[in-house]
Amino acid sequence: MKRENYNDLFAFIAVAREGSFTKAAAQLGVSQSALSHTIRALETSLGVRLLTRTTRSVSPTEAGERLLLTVRPRFAEIEAEIASLNELRDKPAGTIRITSAEHGADSVLWPKLSKFLPNYPDIKIEINIDYGMTDIVAQRYDAGVRLGDQVEKDMVAVRIGPDWRMAVVGTPRYFSKRPKPKTPQDLAEHDCINLRLPTHSELLAWEFEKNGHKLNARVQGQCTFNIGTQIFRAALKGFGLAYLPEDMVGQHVKKGHLVSVLRDWCQPFSGYHLYYPSRQASPAFKLVVDALRHRN
Repeated sequence: MKRENYNDLFAFIAVAREGSFTKAAAQLGVSQSALSHTIRALETSLGVRLLTRTTRSVSPTEAGERLLLTVRPRFAEIEAEIASLNELRDKPAGTIRITSAEHGADSVLWPKLSKFLPNYPDIKIEINIDYGMTDIVAQRYDAGVRLGDQVEKDMVAVRIGPDWRMAVVGTPRYFSKRPKPKTPQDLAEHDCINLRLPTHSELLAWEFEKNGHKLNARVQGQCTFNIGTQIFRAALKGFGLAYLPEDMVGQHVKKGHLVSVLRDWCQPFSGYHLYYPSRQASPAFKLVVDALRHRN
């Protein structure tokens, strides 16, 4: 049967169920004559009579009854599935995939989502740690996390965290053997722990600014890692100076485990933003965005 005749089958089911062309036509929103023409065309296409018509009623023939028993459950399944999709449209459920650098996930995403998720058991979250400038559309992510000045102009951006800044730290034992750097240029005389970015396999430049003067330092040292937590651990072991988010090392600085230097050269960054394409979002995604939104 041609695909365009599926509507004819639906019309046949309506007439058989109602036992009346008049009632079925009213239910389908068509004229009685149009419905009668549809049924005749279906019978002609199949080569059998499907309905017995009298002046008082309409009932399926043996062939019609057989067809009815076969197709009516299938249409009922389709209608039920469509109804379930309509319910899903308004129900906060589904999987939200987000890509973020490690610090964004640790400092903003997970602290907020860990409070949000217990209230919405049907919402699932997948967080992928990635330092690269991921194309979230090509990689099929729902959203990504970047600093405010890194978000592409064609994306919707929602601030999810406060401004923050980096810190250059080393252990007291390390500085007992070397003088503290007073300018970024002094880092050339120090062992520094590098972060290698996945993008072009480059090492992360240490960014500094003072009195409007910006400077990117390329540093050298014995150790290089691709995640911040390993850099942090190496710094605590005295393997060199580390360039890490201030909130990541703050408690260890207060306790005297680490010493912070070049503070006047470490200026704040525009906090993390959640970014995503400007398209209609699901109820689950809207709830996640609202839960992550930064509120002063």
